[in-house]
Amino acid sequence: MCASCRPRSARGYRGGVNADSTRTAAGSTSTQPASSTEAAWRREHFVSLLRFAEASIRTDGAACWLDDEGRPDTSHPVETWITARMAHSFAVGHLLGVSGAEEYATRAIAGLREVLADAEFGGWLAARGEGDELVGKKEAYAHAFVVLAASTGKVAGIAGAAELLTDALTVLDARFWEPERNLHLDERSRDWSTASDYRGVNANMHSVEALLAAHAATGDAVWLERASAIGDQVVTWAEANDWRIPEHFDADWNPLLEYNADRPRDQFKPYGATPGHGLEWARLLLQIDAEANTPGVRTAAAAALFDRAVEDGWDAQGGGGFVYTTDWSGTPVEPRRFHWVAAEGAATANVLGRVTGDARYTELEREWWAWIREYLVDGEHGSWHHELDTENQPSGLTWVGKPDVYHAAQAVILPELPLTGSFAASARQAGQILA
Repeated sequence: MCASCRPRSARGYRGGVNADSTRTAAGSTSTQPASSTEAAWRREHFVSLLRFAEASIRTDGAACWLDDEGRPDTSHPVETWITARMAHSFAVGHLLGVSGAEEYATRAIAGLREVLADAEFGGWLAARGEGDELVGKKEAYAHAFVVLAASTGKVAGIAGAAELLTDALTVLDARFWEPERNLHLDERSRDWSTASDYRGVNANMHSVEALLAAHAATGDAVWLERASAIGDQVVTWAEANDWRIPEHFDADWNPLLEYNADRPRDQFKPYGATPGHGLEWARLLLQIDAEANTPGVRTAAAAALFDRAVEDGWDAQGGGGFVYTTDWSGTPVEPRRFHWVAAEGAATANVLGRVTGDARYTELEREWWAWIREYLVDGEHGSWHHELDTENQPSGLTWVGKPDVYHAAQAVILPELPLTGSFAASARQAGQILA
C-alpha cells in the first residue's frame, strides 16, 4: 500500500485535504466524475439486484435466504434481519422509481409486523422456522434493522411503515439502550427478563445507521444525538487501538480482544479486527456529519479508519480482495473475501472522495469496482458471490448462498445519490431516477 494510504492519528490530520479543497458533505461531488457508461451500469445493476431479491419475499412478507442461483433455501428459517434489510432495499428502490419495488417493500413490512413480531412478549423474534418453530432471542442487531426498514419505508410512503417505526423505536429505546453508556446492549431473552453479558460494536454500528434513518424519517433530534454519541465512542476506542476497532466487550464495556479466538469465521462475532467494519464506520461517521450539518468534524477519524482498514485488509499481493479479519497487529486471520467488505470499501471511498476532494479515494474506488465486477458480480445467476477463497474463486465456508442484496445494492447506487445521513433521505432527494 502506498505511503499516502497508511493510517495516521486523527489529531490534526485532515485526510490529505488542502484547506482550499475541503467540501461539505451534503453538497459535494466526486473529484473525477464517472463516465455515463459507468453510471448506466450502476443503475441497471441496482435494478437487477432488486429483481434477484424478489424471489426471497414470501407471500406473507417474510424473506427467505436465497441460494447461489437465487432460489429460496428452506434449510434456513426466515430471519428478521434479512426481512428488514430487504424491506429497506425495496423501499429505496421505490423512492428511486423501480417498478414493482413498492409491492415487495409493502409485503416485507407486513412480514415484519405480522410474521416476525413477537405477539406474546413484544419486539421481534430473531427468526421463525418451519412448523412455527421460533428463534425467540431478542437481538439489538435485528431490531436496528427493523428501525431501518421502518424508517426507509416511512420516507417512501410504504403502508404500515410509520406504525412499525413507532413500535420499533420504542422497543430499541426501552429494551436495548443503556443511557449511562450511550450504547446498546446486545441480546436479551425472549421474555426480556435476562440480558447477555456480551456487548458488541456490530449491533451499535447498525443502530447508528438505523438512528440516522429514523432522524430523517421523524425529525426527532434524540435519534441523531444517539447516533453521534455512539459514533464518537467508537472513534475513541479505535484511536486508542491503532485504529483497529475493538468489536467485543463484557457487560461493563471492557474490551475482550481475545473473544472468539477459536471462531475466526463467525458470521457476526469473529475474533480480531474486521477491516470491513472499519470501512463501514468511516462512511457512517461522514453520514453523521451530513445529517448533523457538521462538515469536517469527523473527517479525520473517518480517513484514519479507512487507511487502517485498507492497509490491513486489501490483499494486493493475492490478486486483490479484502480479507475478513486480522489479528491486532494487522496480520490476516481469516483471509477469505466476503462480498460486503468490498461493497463497503467502494462505498466509503466514494464518500471520502466527495467530502475531501482527494483523488486517491476516487482512484481506489475505481480499482475496487473493477475487482468487484471481475470476481464478485455473478453474471450467470445474478447478485454477487457472497464469499471467495484466497484465489478469488467462489467459496462457502461461512456464507453459503446469497442471503440478501443490501450491501451490494447500497454500494452500487450510492454514487448516483446526493450524500445525506441515510439512503432514504438520499433517494428522496434524488427522485425517481430509475423510473
